[in-house]
Amino acid sequence: MRAAIAARTLRTDRWWLAPLITVIGLGGWVAYATVRVFMHDFYWVEDYHYLTPFYSPCITDRCIPEAAHFGTYLPGWWIIPEAAFSLPLLLLFRLTCYYYRKAYYRAFWMSPPACAVPDGHKTYSGETRFPLIFQNAHRYAFYAAGLISVVNTYDAILAFHSPDGFGFGLGNVILVGNVVMLWAYTISCHSCRHIIGGRLKHFSKHPMRYRAWTFVSKLNVRHMQLAWITLGTLALTDFYIMAVSAGWFSDLRFIN
Repeated sequence: MRAAIAARTLRTDRWWLAPLITVIGLGGWVAYATVRVFMHDFYWVEDYHYLTPFYSPCITDRCIPEAAHFGTYLPGWWIIPEAAFSLPLLLLFRLTCYYYRKAYYRAFWMSPPACAVPDGHKTYSGETRFPLIFQNAHRYAFYAAGLISVVNTYDAILAFHSPDGFGFGLGNVILVGNVVMLWAYTISCHSCRHIIGGRLKHFSKHPMRYRAWTFVSKLNVRHMQLAWITLGTLALTDFYIMAVSAGWFSDLRFIN
């Protein structure tokens, strides 16, 4: 039997603070990303081949030819983002991520907002009905996110270019740092950990997979932090490239 307690919750701490911070953080990032995606401008720096990850791969016929590394396949209607291939897949990966589920379930759906606080909904069916049943697609979204991380890595390597050949600047540091963090977040995914070692019965018979599983497991415990760090690095990378492309300031160059 449940205790006959009339109060909504007996918690006296600021349990509402964490959901509030999540709403502000995720809400602010989504607002920024939405505005940038539909600006259709300031995403490419010709001199140094900087391409923001928000526009990669650039596949609409509105794309600057030099930025369309993989060709253009879609019309340049304003409603279609330049990165119309990658953005839906990355959104699916983030939405179905185990950490992000916890974050937006608690912060936006109040389901529940915190431990020992009643759910904001009268009924609960878990993830067995539409639309939450699609959370089970997380593993497939992980494969797609891995592919897009390869594309982002290619963009970062291509950016070591200048009018005089090889070049290195602050933009390269930011691009490479973002790619490293994206890879760390992607492979720290629970699905990745399960794919590597989840079905093994004898680790001793698979030493290489055991080492890989151990490495991913160490990253996995930092999955929440990496999720937030990558939101920050993505926004920083995009803002820096936008500022340089718009001429607000010049790229700080170390070599060429």
